[in-house]
Amino acid sequence: MCILGIIIATMQQHIVIDARIRRASTGRPIDRLIEYLQNIDSVNRYTILVQPDDDWQMRAKNFTTLPCPYPQFSLNPAHQLGFAWQLYRLRPDVVHFTMTQQPLLYFGNIVTMTHDTTMYHFIRQGSTPLPLYKLKMGLYKFLVWWSHRKSRKIIVPTRTVAQEFIERQPFTKKKLVVIHEAAEPASTYRPVKPTAIGAKDEFIMYVGTAFPHKNLPTLIKAFEILHRARPGLKLIFVGKQEKHYAELVQVAAKSPAAKQIIFTGFVSDQELTWLYAHVQVYVFASLSEGWGLPPLEAMANRAPVVSSNASVMPEVYGDAAYYCDPHDPKDIATRVTDVLDNPKLRKQLIANGTQRLKKYSWHKWASETLLVYRDLMSH
Repeated sequence: MCILGIIIATMQQHIVIDARIRRASTGRPIDRLIEYLQNIDSVNRYTILVQPDDDWQMRAKNFTTLPCPYPQFSLNPAHQLGFAWQLYRLRPDVVHFTMTQQPLLYFGNIVTMTHDTTMYHFIRQGSTPLPLYKLKMGLYKFLVWWSHRKSRKIIVPTRTVAQEFIERQPFTKKKLVVIHEAAEPASTYRPVKPTAIGAKDEFIMYVGTAFPHKNLPTLIKAFEILHRARPGLKLIFVGKQEKHYAELVQVAAKSPAAKQIIFTGFVSDQELTWLYAHVQVYVFASLSEGWGLPPLEAMANRAPVVSSNASVMPEVYGDAAYYCDPHDPKDIATRVTDVLDNPKLRKQLIANGTQRLKKYSWHKWASETLLVYRDLMSH
């Protein structure tokens, strides 16, 4: 081996990243992290843990994928011990868990990414019997606490989330690292109008999941107020149809504005491009987020945003959103009306959104995460 090769081999360290979540709706930051790390780190060796049916191919020679056959959420002793043993055998210098769910008995050099505190406020019992529900939630909160105890660094996307954890878990104060995520650039797809919408329809829109903390029933109440003054205006919900959306459809069906509320289900990238190009206002009434990606994507596509003033939103969006009280349907309706009626305000929000997005990039997200790895490997 040449001298340069010996030096590189000596410098090279082994980083394992648990990327099993990357294909989920919340997995985009992890997908982008690994994509951009391949551009900026040609020295260290990376093992990327993926689900067994994920055929993700790495571009860089120092990156390899490894199937991880264990569920993302499991307290099964066989899964716990099996996953821990897989990690110990890899002999990593750093393990980056991209979720707080991780083997209880793995005690390596750990970085944990914790995206938000929503689970403390908005997990619903559903059909689970109350005693079992309380047991599950107790175990879940213990797992978060234990994961943070074991971790040397905890990455969160905003100062707001960091402060929430400091209040709940004071021991995390010196471990927390705030690294901003980002948004995708403006769409380059050819616009295609969804069949459910008329070419001349005026509409406001929400894109995303229908989880309880998204506060969509309140958005429907706000739309009922708007409907009385603007009977031709439509409210469009864009998102994959699942249990929570099915429940929201039932809420909408009882609304006096029901005929003007449209659920598109999943749409293609071309259809979403058309929707962003024609939407009057993108409305985000969420009560809790870690980052709040959808409004940033609306801004990237030059849509004006009316956002909740709760949680991380003011920190992330700054002057690029027009804020409302998410608990007050009347205030949401008023803010939307302001944007609908004021072309100057609309233009200013779009311009501010373009400027705000310049603060964030996936390259910066990956670069700052790499600094965390290097810091841990140097001590």
